[in-house]
Amino acid sequence: MTWSIFQTDDLAVCHSLRRVVFIDEQNVSEAEEVDGRDGDALHVLATVDGTPMGCARILVAGETAKIGRVCVLKQGRGSGLGAAIIEACLDIARTQTGVTRAKLGAQTHALAFYEKLGFVAVGPAYDDAGIPHRDMQRSL
Repeated sequence: MTWSIFQTDDLAVCHSLRRVVFIDEQNVSEAEEVDGRDGDALHVLATVDGTPMGCARILVAGETAKIGRVCVLKQGRGSGLGAAIIEACLDIARTQTGVTRAKLGAQTHALAFYEKLGFVAVGPAYDDAGIPHRDMQRSL
């Protein structure tokens, strides 16, 4: 398995991956998934042997890069691809002028995954699209 992770403008591919994971698998409503922020974001696409397998987006506001919409198709999970996508997002965030920290809203079942990548949970749990989340952050 050979993967490639890169910044992309191909929103159609990212949207199709997000539809499978968030709308079809996790029952997030389309209205919540398609939030109108994609035009303001940097997008990251992961392919495995040339096939789109995961993606994420980065919204930059001041000194913070918010990583979101992180997804990996079922067949790519457990391979390390998700961690590689986050590392690619962090690398891209570091290239943005003035950005010194990354944050994200983690599904609570994934807290340990993000902790291994240096994120620390902050604040209480909250509901996002019917799924329990906690905010997490780390310095770049």
